[in-house]
Amino acid sequence: MDDPTEKSHWRPLYELLARLDADVARIYTDRRIDGLKPTYVRELLQLHYKGPLTITELAEVTGRTHSALSQKVAGMRTAGLVRTVPGADARSKRVTLTAKSKKLVELLAAEWSATDAALAELDAELPYPLTQVVRDLEAALERQSFHDRITAKLAGVAGLEDAAKLYGAAEAEGAAKSDGAAKPEGAAEAGGVAKVEGVGE
Repeated sequence: MDDPTEKSHWRPLYELLARLDADVARIYTDRRIDGLKPTYVRELLQLHYKGPLTITELAEVTGRTHSALSQKVAGMRTAGLVRTVPGADARSKRVTLTAKSKKLVELLAAEWSATDAALAELDAELPYPLTQVVRDLEAALERQSFHDRITAKLAGVAGLEDAAKLYGAAEAEGAAKSDGAAKPEGAAEAGGVAKVEGVGE
């Protein structure tokens, strides 16, 4: 079987986006700002303009999942850009800017606007603007979702259903072994006997 990762329609796009992100990151390294990543900017600006927010609220305003925001907040906390403070009750916490990030807000807002202007300039230089590509892709995905397109391609691949069943069986066996290991010794033996007897019925 050939390595499928050697062929990728998306790789050039990922590499382009990574190149653009790296150029944005250089704006911060040029100014010797440690720990700040381009992927943090939107959240930091939302916290500045909307005040302290819970992770759930921050996920909602940025269109991210709670899990993704939890990881991002952990990274921003490690970088000294945010901290958590008590919320309305003892069970809730809110994310707020630190003194360090508050000093950066003006730069972040200016960089965001400058980046957007630079992208608009690039867009105008292209014979087929990226904004139009996005609109056309969204229209195509309305006709058939990406999930359905992938599923249709997989339908013609032999052996995948058997592989999925084998994986499921292996997972179930592993879970059963874990359950057995957690039981007292006598209980594990009794459970094993019950399974054998059940097979013979």
